[in-house]
Amino acid sequence: MKSNFFEVLRPGINSTFQDLGRENFYHIGLPFSGAMDNRNYLLSNTLVNNKYEAAIEFAYQGPLLKYYGKSTVIAVSGDVNFSITKKDKKLINGECYKNYVLENEDELDIISTNKSVYGYLSVSGGFVLEKILNSYSTFSRAKIGPFKGEKLFVNQKILINKTSDFKTQKKIKYVNTKIEYIRIIKATNFDFFSKKAVENFLNKEFIVTKLTDRMGMRIKGPIIENIKEKNIRSEGIVKGTIQIPPDGDPIIMLSDHGTIGGYPKIGVVISADYDKLVQLVPNTKIKFKLVNLPEAEKIYEIYRLETDNLINQIK
Repeated sequence: MKSNFFEVLRPGINSTFQDLGRENFYHIGLPFSGAMDNRNYLLSNTLVNNKYEAAIEFAYQGPLLKYYGKSTVIAVSGDVNFSITKKDKKLINGECYKNYVLENEDELDIISTNKSVYGYLSVSGGFVLEKILNSYSTFSRAKIGPFKGEKLFVNQKILINKTSDFKTQKKIKYVNTKIEYIRIIKATNFDFFSKKAVENFLNKEFIVTKLTDRMGMRIKGPIIENIKEKNIRSEGIVKGTIQIPPDGDPIIMLSDHGTIGGYPKIGVVISADYDKLVQLVPNTKIKFKLVNLPEAEKIYEIYRLETDNLINQIK
């Protein structure tokens, strides 16, 4: 055991290691996985002088961790309540998008997210983890990833690659804003649905249900009527695909989605809006807006430039 590590006192809800994901393994049934909110993953890493190291992603409630070792630097991103209890019992109320020095026997308590789902914890130098298929990402359903693909667990010891207590305080003002619409492009089975169904899908509100996890998001609203086939031959699907099962309630495929599916697909959430989508908590109202592929590409370019600008502000 190296001298610098976290001990997990409370694992939190769905806390896993994630990076940018696992590329090009759809052919063996593995999705990309990776951080649900890509921008917040990148910001937490940048705040501690990392680039693409694994971060701990947590949902709703994060882990309670005790640190042992030489001073190191951490940062939390997202809309998150957290605190640091120093060895002398002094309590620091944490602020997201700002780095902090942890010293031996400090405790980091990631209490909860605020009207959002996911947050991220990064440590300078990254964690000592085994790469599986060229990624640190955890795909817990298939038990693939660090620690045999398990979520964080009580008494787990998480080693740190190298400690750093660099004196430069890094901080950025960033607000996790919501958008009025989730924008989509047409999917391959768009013409399977009646004109009325398409009008309902693009003009009526849906509600995010509690049947939501890293694999998919079930939403409920007006029934989307299929006028051709309610089931089709299974074919490849991608992150953000919106499938319509026989009951007419849409399911949006998220980062740990199955790589094939047999329900007709009405749309695909554009990449630029995916971060916003995954942060929607149950009972949130959601509306969709149809854009074409060139528009989606332009919107993504703006999203990428905004993300790069935020990262450069930190550096």
